[in-house]
Amino acid sequence: MHIVDGALSAPVLVAGAVLSAGGIALGLRRLPVEKIPAAGVLSATFFVASLVHVPIGPSSVHLILNGLAGLVLGWAAFPALFVALLLQAVFFGFGGLTVLGVNTVNIALPAVVAGLIFGPLIRRSPGFGGVLWGAAGGAFAIAATTGCVALALALSGDEFLAAARLVFLAHIPVMAIEALLTGAAVALIRQVKPALFTPLQEVRA
Repeated sequence: MHIVDGALSAPVLVAGAVLSAGGIALGLRRLPVEKIPAAGVLSATFFVASLVHVPIGPSSVHLILNGLAGLVLGWAAFPALFVALLLQAVFFGFGGLTVLGVNTVNIALPAVVAGLIFGPLIRRSPGFGGVLWGAAGGAFAIAATTGCVALALALSGDEFLAAARLVFLAHIPVMAIEALLTGAAVALIRQVKPALFTPLQEVRA
């Protein structure tokens, strides 16, 4: 869901860069050593999943899996997803460097919110209930990301309003797919490494 260079106004770009820097700094502070391997894996997962994309006006449609990153990493999803976006911009030209901050906020902030809302519900729900909350978190993250993309476009000019609506509608099928994938990933993680869903403060302790 990359916004391309030249599509956004200067105030939106500046605000995105500031918010992204703050999120990355906070995420690095809240990333314990024990979760660095998970951060690397989820960063790589996002990098690969979003390589195949379909252009939609000034944005694009592709898998993201940012909900899963938020459920596992919390605020640490910011630096993990930033690294993947930076590499995509440098090596493949996806999005661009001037919009890197905005793209990071659009994808990482919904991931963090999904983790804050659905992470505790997954931990409190045994069995299939936790899987359903994981699926809901995956769908929520995509819906919130499309909303952030649409807002960034709308704030940059009325000429992008039609594209903003199209971005949201085009991602409705992606929400369903991401819900299934995130729910399945939650089920697998709970079987093989349930400690990944442990809150960061408990990991540090």
